[in-house]
Amino acid sequence: MSKHHDPYCLRSRLSWRLLSLQAALLVALVAVVVGALCASGFVLAGRDEDRVIDVVQRALTRDAQGALALRPTAELKQLRNETPDLWFLVRDRQGHLLGEGTVPAEFAAIGAGLDQISQARLGWQMFDDPRKPAARLKRVDTDAGNVQIITATQGRLTGAKALLATSLAFLGIALPGLLLMGTATFIATPMIVQRAFRGLDTTADEARRIDIHQRGARLSVERIPLEVVPLVTAVNDALARLDQGYARHKRFVADAAHELRTPIAILNTRLESLAPGPDKTRLLEDAARLATLAEQLLDIQRLDRCAHPFTRVSLAAVARSVAADLAPLAIAAGYELALDAPAAPIDTIGDAAALERALTNLVQNAIQHGPRRGIIGIRVSSPASIEVSDEGAGIPADQREQVFEPFYRLAPLDRGAGLGLNMVREIVQLHGGHVSVTDGPDGGACFRITLPPARQS
Repeated sequence: MSKHHDPYCLRSRLSWRLLSLQAALLVALVAVVVGALCASGFVLAGRDEDRVIDVVQRALTRDAQGALALRPTAELKQLRNETPDLWFLVRDRQGHLLGEGTVPAEFAAIGAGLDQISQARLGWQMFDDPRKPAARLKRVDTDAGNVQIITATQGRLTGAKALLATSLAFLGIALPGLLLMGTATFIATPMIVQRAFRGLDTTADEARRIDIHQRGARLSVERIPLEVVPLVTAVNDALARLDQGYARHKRFVADAAHELRTPIAILNTRLESLAPGPDKTRLLEDAARLATLAEQLLDIQRLDRCAHPFTRVSLAAVARSVAADLAPLAIAAGYELALDAPAAPIDTIGDAAALERALTNLVQNAIQHGPRRGIIGIRVSSPASIEVSDEGAGIPADQREQVFEPFYRLAPLDRGAGLGLNMVREIVQLHGGHVSVTDGPDGGACFRITLPPARQS
């Protein structure tokens, strides 16, 4: 069973993923820098040497003879335990020396020449070989007076110091960089995505305008990202296949309808030769329904070819033509056909033949489904509408939208084919109008076609 995945915001997801990547790269960069500094001895030199000087400064004193001496402080003891290779050299202004450990020869006698220097780093640069002797010189005030201390980074870097160095590097380098890049990402990414996908808005508008009456339409692949082109191409291929299938379906329906007309005509001719009686009447009605179905199928095909060009059409003329054609049929069925068409012109822009077929279907629908009595009214009114009303049972309110669906019948044994009202809706929608059904003024149903009025010339 496949999982359901909700839509997501590309801008937000892209921004967060870029920020995560940037954060990971910055953390890796800080780790590499701190590791390189530790390996080169820079971090060690920047921390342990100051500690040595501070410990020696607090422990330095003079003995009874005035010579430099060290008090056995706890700090000094801990420093000696932590750094087995510890060395330092203390020199006062009188030239007295105090040393511990193995002082490199390079620094054993250098202090006398640097009496005027308060602090210095000797024999070491950041990218030098860390195995070379390096020292730190600093002049400090102690209980023994102002002295000069020279020492080196002989101690090991503890875990706490490494964590401190890493934290300082992260706070000083990574965090500001991450904040800066994160701000730029959340501002720039939505703008970049919106600009890159701007062409998709045009493509989406094209897709919204595609309907069954505008076959052959395709989505444009201009000004859209290359990553989306395969999707648009696949949609266009699907539209092409749908067009081909729809064309095959239409050809089949048209061919079938044409083929049906000949056997139906032959059947009617043979039925007319039968002796009068109830069986002949029922058979003739069944043949008439078959003929109506074939004509409706052909009307659907003709409807596809009547959209253009549209011309100015008088709705009153359409109503008079339909009333004249169907009056004999209505009267024979027991109805009275009434026409209300004002003398003032009421025009629309469309196809006169298609509008006549739509109105004819509404009147035939009233004749077929009515009570075989009463008045069937045709009324033309401003700005551009036609109503067909009868005095039958009407249409329930909950089925007034469904009756326009193809092959829908109010009753399962209804004698209609279920295509007439659907064709009426198709014709009206093709003309930019709409058709609705309400209760008639004297009971029954009232179908109303509303069309865009033609501009007055």
